Amino acid sequence: MTDEVRAPAPAALASGLVFAIVFFIVAAGWASFTIIQPGNVGVVFNRWSGALKTVGQGVAWRIPWITQVQSYPVALRTYTMVQRSEEGTRGDDSIDLPTKEGQHIRQDISVTYNTSQDKAGDVFRSFRGAEIADIEATFIRRTIITVAQNAAGQMSLTDLISNQRGQLQEHIQEDLQVQMNKMGFVVDKVNLGASHLPDAIEKQMQQKMGAQQNAQQADYELQRQQTLAKAKVAEAEGDAQATLVKAKAQAEANRLLQEA
Repeated sequence: MTDEVRAPAPAALASGLVFAIVFFIVAAGWASFTIIQPGNVGVVFNRWSGALKTVGQGVAWRIPWITQVQSYPVALRTYTMVQRSEEGTRGDDSIDLPTKEGQHIRQDISVTYNTSQDKAGDVFRSFRGAEIADIEATFIRRTIITVAQNAAGQMSLTDLISNQRGQLQEHIQEDLQVQMNKMGFVVDKVNLGASHLPDAIEKQMQQKMGAQQNAQQADYELQRQQTLAKAKVAEAEGDAQATLVKAKAQAEANRLLQEA
């Protein structure tokens, strides 16, 4: 009876072994390729030899547990940091910008960039195969903030919120291009959005604008009064000249009558 109970054990063991082999084959097959989506470039890394190669969109074959495949965007993508929570990366995500006077404002900014296809391997090495989202949250984010703050710190508050902000945008884009290119990225465009002033500075700016408007109004009124005064002087001079001419004419007429 005991032998009859134990008899199925080898069959069960064989069945389990077959299942394990099938599972291993399926897992290995599933792990032997990666799909590189359109707009991306793939980097295939051999963990044993340390060799790297880049592949285009489509199927990238790999050796399970030996090679790693990571994809990076060659299509343009935009990293945004703005005050509006529904648009920024994390809540109020506008960046703090100092001015050369030591004041601070919050600034919306977005950076459009992509991975240089020729340098995708360098990106993989520099960030140890990290995904682009992790690279954005660390290196790209910190670099944008640092470059923007350094550029803004050389300008006055008035320049930052006036038509001079175009120079700030160009300065940031040039410096950011240099820093990100070192790591294999290409900056396409930097856009400065809205500037957000602290309440105290906002009040000061409104007072300053009000004073300027009052000064302009006073200057306009002064010029108007001066113009009116000049007009009256000219009118008086004209009247005096006319009276003089009439007097001379009357005198000449009297002289002619006396001679007659």
